[in-house]
Amino acid sequence: MRGNIIIYILLAIVTTNFIRVLPMVLIKGRIKNRFVRSFLYYVPYVTLAVMTFPAIVEATENPLAGVVALLAGIVAAWFGMGLFPVAVLCCVIVYAMECVL
Repeated sequence: MRGNIIIYILLAIVTTNFIRVLPMVLIKGRIKNRFVRSFLYYVPYVTLAVMTFPAIVEATENPLAGVVALLAGIVAAWFGMGLFPVAVLCCVIVYAMECVL
């Protein structure tokens, strides 16, 4: 059993390093393709969104409270509210809706 764990850990190390090193080995110089550069620029934001938005809805007892808070946060951010006020607003909305529902 102990030998398997070491093999799994080594495999995980090789896999993660392979994913990080492979682009540096294959791509020499600056990427000039505008589409690829744009795609690579937005990948971190899309990844964060894909992980965050479902968690916002599923973190509440009632998913409707999470959806309403998410929509309110998007609207508040769209109108220029900062990160802290938006977070407070969303927390208050979730709390109020959880008390009501």
